[in-house]
Amino acid sequence: MTAEEHNKFYSFFHDITGEAMLVHSEYHEGLLESAYEAALEYLLKLKGYTVERQVYLPMFWKDVKLNQHYCMDLVINNNIIVELKAASNVGLPHRKQLWNYLNLTHMPYGMLMNFGAKSFYSEWYHRHEDGTIEKITWRDPIQELIDT
Repeated sequence: MTAEEHNKFYSFFHDITGEAMLVHSEYHEGLLESAYEAALEYLLKLKGYTVERQVYLPMFWKDVKLNQHYCMDLVINNNIIVELKAASNVGLPHRKQLWNYLNLTHMPYGMLMNFGAKSFYSEWYHRHEDGTIEKITWRDPIQELIDT
């Protein structure tokens, strides 16, 4: 897949991140996750996305439903999990939380967003059918031409 095809295929990541950046530029760091979550939900719905907040994710032991659940911050278009943070930085535990949600739900796409630092930060992931999780980056078509 060329850089141009790659970027077009994953353009929804870029679009959603752009809306999140608007939220961060309006509110800056220092608020609770729920404030960023509400604003991002509002902006995404204005753009035509289907957005669910605090989506219940039950836990099972084999076939037995346990008295435990998780809540995914946002689920967009029934296939993108967005895990929001309002922390000074994000680390491996935050990534693992998102990766576990992707594996438990088998949803194909995930985004980790941090509103808690001076600069907005986001990571994009694609969970493939075989269960592998790939970090997605925006590719530079000009650099691709130079490299070939």
